[in-house]
Amino acid sequence: MLSFESDYTTGAHPTILQRLMETNLEPYSGYGSDPYCESAKEKIRAACGCPEAEIWFLTGGTQTNAMVISTMLRDYEGVVAADTGHVNTHEAGAIEYSGHKVLPIRHHEGKIDAADLTKYLAQFYQDGNHEHMVFPGMVYISHPTEYGTLYTKSELEKLSDVCREYGIPLYMDGARLGYALMSSQSDMTLPDVARLCDVFYIGGTKVGALCGEALVFTKHNMPKHFLALVKQRGALLAKGRLLGVQFDTLFTDDLYWKISRHAICMAEKMKAVLNEKGCEFYLESPTNQQFIILQDEKMAELAQKVVLSFWEKTDKTHTVVRLATSWSTTEEDIEQLGELLSL
Repeated sequence: MLSFESDYTTGAHPTILQRLMETNLEPYSGYGSDPYCESAKEKIRAACGCPEAEIWFLTGGTQTNAMVISTMLRDYEGVVAADTGHVNTHEAGAIEYSGHKVLPIRHHEGKIDAADLTKYLAQFYQDGNHEHMVFPGMVYISHPTEYGTLYTKSELEKLSDVCREYGIPLYMDGARLGYALMSSQSDMTLPDVARLCDVFYIGGTKVGALCGEALVFTKHNMPKHFLALVKQRGALLAKGRLLGVQFDTLFTDDLYWKISRHAICMAEKMKAVLNEKGCEFYLESPTNQQFIILQDEKMAELAQKVVLSFWEKTDKTHTVVRLATSWSTTEEDIEQLGELLSL
């Protein structure tokens, strides 16, 4: 069965698996206090150009989002997010479960516009009853967005400026950050992200790791006693070295960037095939996620041989589906897809 369902349906990059095997019998203390976690942190700080960054490793994206939002917000605060944002749509109310509200605003192909954010925040504080309302205490964005689109450096700078003006942190969900930064249309670097965001994470689960996300606090703003907060929430991994080894490997010899570039290259080849077959694109995505509109009959027919992700309905007879590439996508996979689209 051919699969373009997601970028984490296969296991881990062979280099990571090999390194896990090589270090398997080394006895080290748990909870992230091992030398591999420390080495990975130093490499990430260097890659971010942020020597003062405070870094923590967690196992998954939803866990990381819930951890950041629940520990950085005050009890009366919520998080502003695009209405298509992952925390607002596909996290089963994880943020609300932590006692904080997601405050959705309209999206522009998955992105938040700085002017819309300014208007939202200004209207909140102009409301004479705002003391009785949920305060906007953080802004959440995804890069790339849930539609595979990218913020430009200028757009991120403007969002960052708005957050500074209102004294609230800007948090970037970087589950697929490698694919954003390696896109040919990206004008941002990892140091740019570290400079403009108060906190962000570098996704491993979707970029070649078995599991794991590297959470980066850039402004000496990691909550006090963070280990205790993580443990309270059931998110402290005893065998923390498993995450340390993986990120230490990902940030050795540019493996993280090589994986990301490969997926982007495969996505570009996929786009060429989809265009050749006359597929209708839902929007233009410069990353490893591609979105096309299929007739429901064609989608059902294709689903017999290809695993795709349902995204949304456009009308009664058409559906947007997502196709994603990853470290394990091959040119043969793309060729097979083209052949199936020709049938």
